[in-house]
Amino acid sequence: MGKGFVRQETRRHLKLGKRKKSAQKWRKPRGRDSKVRLRRKSYPKRVDIGYGSPRKERGKVKGKLPVVVHNLSELKSLRPAQIAVLSSTLGAKKKVELINYAREHNLEILNVRSGGKNEA
Repeated sequence: MGKGFVRQETRRHLKLGKRKKSAQKWRKPRGRDSKVRLRRKSYPKRVDIGYGSPRKERGKVKGKLPVVVHNLSELKSLRPAQIAVLSSTLGAKKKVELINYAREHNLEILNVRSGGKNEA
């Protein structure tokens, strides 16, 4: 199953995300005859409390808590239970510096492709 919860008529209308994943956004079905609201078999699943992840694991990526890093001192202060996410406001020179430091000290950066253009 690709995207877990989709809006009721996303397969029918373009403006609701027929060929555009970014437009697909969950809205609670409220229609009188809505099969999704009635939780009928073979219709898309509704958002439900039972689908949630355990509270201790929420917000984690690869079992670690993501932390936005703006400079070298913030990267140095990361704990083992944290994973770095480079800030979007960083320039190329600073990014290369942080990536090289992380590689030397075996720190993991989440939003850097390995072997891509982003790496030094």
